[in-house]
Amino acid sequence: MSKKIIIAGGGTGGHIFPAIAIANALKILDSSIDILFIGAKGKMEMEKIPQAGYSIVGLDITGFNRSSLIKNIGLPFKLLKSFFQVRNIFNSFKPNAVIGVGGYSTFPVLRFAQSKCIPTFIHESNSFAGKSNIMLGKNANKIFVAGKGMEQFFPKDKIVITGNPIRKTIAQSTVSTSEGVSFFGLDTNKKTILAVGGSLGAKSINEALANHIDEFEKNNLQLIWQTGTTTFQHYKNLAEGRKNIWCNAFIKEMEMAYAAADIIISRAGAMAVAEICVAAKPTVFVPFPLAAEDHQTINAMYLVNQKAALMVNDSEAKKELVSIVIALSKDEAQQKVLSKNCQSLAVVNADEMIAKQILNCIE
Repeated sequence: MSKKIIIAGGGTGGHIFPAIAIANALKILDSSIDILFIGAKGKMEMEKIPQAGYSIVGLDITGFNRSSLIKNIGLPFKLLKSFFQVRNIFNSFKPNAVIGVGGYSTFPVLRFAQSKCIPTFIHESNSFAGKSNIMLGKNANKIFVAGKGMEQFFPKDKIVITGNPIRKTIAQSTVSTSEGVSFFGLDTNKKTILAVGGSLGAKSINEALANHIDEFEKNNLQLIWQTGTTTFQHYKNLAEGRKNIWCNAFIKEMEMAYAAADIIISRAGAMAVAEICVAAKPTVFVPFPLAAEDHQTINAMYLVNQKAALMVNDSEAKKELVSIVIALSKDEAQQKVLSKNCQSLAVVNADEMIAKQILNCIE
């Protein structure tokens, strides 16, 4: 009889892409496995998971709103409703195991699974664990983490260091620099800066680039600029007519973008960090300052302390980011050091490691 596995979570690409990578690895190891995703209605997983070829059910749930306490009035009701929804899903699907990857839907799904003694597994991508995962970790079978030092959050005997699962298109990319640059219609003889701020964009990065947009041409640089969806049109208009700038709201073919880049500007979400290490490109991180427990700064500093990346605080990005990137573009020696040290931290088979551990536990 084929195994049935639920994967719960989402909200951001940093949760969704690892979840898909784990699902794909499970299917490679055992093609008969039936996988169902559970996400939060209205979140990006409801679109991205079906695109990857998997079924998903959405819960009526939202997270705690830190900026407006009044918006949390309905939260207990939504949480209670989500538990009833989860019970109905479990009664229908009858999973053999449940995997949580982070995001609103993880807590009610794993909590219910644990109450029914169904094996549960957690993937914690960040170097600072979220509160829900810490609570769930006490009764989880195994907790897969990106790196060392997670004993402060989880029972030591349950921790398995696997690294973060990244998309196969990136992990196994054979795209050359010239192929990548040509894909974006840019000049193969110029140094290329890749700026990515996540699917919704990064205000500080976008404003820094916009305020110093002429500096790129003055320094013979070209820019691949993912603005995010929120204020895309404004920046698209600004980049119009500039042959050295490719600008769009979202980059689907990230393997092309990483191949094209000589230097990367990025937020410091766990998945961005994992992908950049595999791409092995000199990077300037601008951590999102409002991330829970400031985990993006912790993620970035892990690389900075090993001379594998540079970092600019969000509050200083508008003034300093572009000048730091330009200086780095002229320093070949520093680029080589950052690239080499970054590559030494790369993990390309985390998805397979996680899938094998899960299957071994539910044999």
